[in-house]
Amino acid sequence: MTHEQALAIVTAVIGSASGPVSVFVADDHGELVAALAMGGAAHDTRLNAERKAYTAARSDQTTTRELAAKVRDDSAELASFDPRFCFFSGGVAVFEAGRRVGAVGVSGLPGAEDERLAVLGIRAAGLDPPADL
Repeated sequence: MTHEQALAIVTAVIGSASGPVSVFVADDHGELVAALAMGGAAHDTRLNAERKAYTAARSDQTTTRELAAKVRDDSAELASFDPRFCFFSGGVAVFEAGRRVGAVGVSGLPGAEDERLAVLGIRAAGLDPPADL
């Protein structure tokens, strides 16, 4: 994930959000490439966006929503995850030429809207969201 691609994602997300959000774009290890918290975004959305991107970059699932569904009924598996993982919707892996190159986390609106904005940002940067989105 290039810095330019990450900035394009951030720009698309904040330009399309219906309310204040935080957006975090991570590389394939879950580390920061670009981030922004809109004015008026609740303080906790910053950490939530970071954790969503980190989770989508590092987990075996391509969205935080899918990971939450996978572990919903398995408390032992849930307890064994990286403590930085997040199970709120809004974290989406980013692909380029079929390879995971990073992830986006959006927080501040209902989970389905956070996820929609992440996908919109990924596409605006010329990258690919998971095939099923």
